[in-house]
Amino acid sequence: MEQTSPATRPALQPGDTVPDFTAETTSGPLHFSDLNGKLVVLYFYPKDSTPGCSTEAGDFAAAWQDFVKAGAEVYGISRDSLKSHASFRQKLTLPFALISDPDEALCSLFGVIRMKNMYGKQVRGIERSTFLINRAGVLVKEWRKVKVPGHVADVLAAVRECHGSPSCAF
Repeated sequence: MEQTSPATRPALQPGDTVPDFTAETTSGPLHFSDLNGKLVVLYFYPKDSTPGCSTEAGDFAAAWQDFVKAGAEVYGISRDSLKSHASFRQKLTLPFALISDPDEALCSLFGVIRMKNMYGKQVRGIERSTFLINRAGVLVKEWRKVKVPGHVADVLAAVRECHGSPSCAF
């Protein structure tokens, strides 16, 4: 991913404009600026092919047509490789692209890396989080410490609320 001064930039907050970035996805390179004029949902998840992440991806996939009808693009993001993402995407028949962030540039930009307890040990990992970006490229809503059940319905409701509003600020 390319961006300016990632180490010096604090994590984005609602109301901030998301800087342009380029990232590798399972559908080829993504230039965030190409999404100008669209609602964008970026959801960060810890690891491909794990139970919670599979459920969350499946929930987004099941609601994907509703997101499309509401004018939104959906992207899942983790630190996994493109190869891992391609396998995960194929296994679950995901209709949206997955972004590989092995250098944690997007994770840092959105401030989703946290210390977590795993089997009694402290490990650095992605805190399950989702972000809604309006048509002008402004972060308008965030969900952090996401619990999977019901989450996609909450995100879709926010997207639908934004769909009728050009600026969409909560």
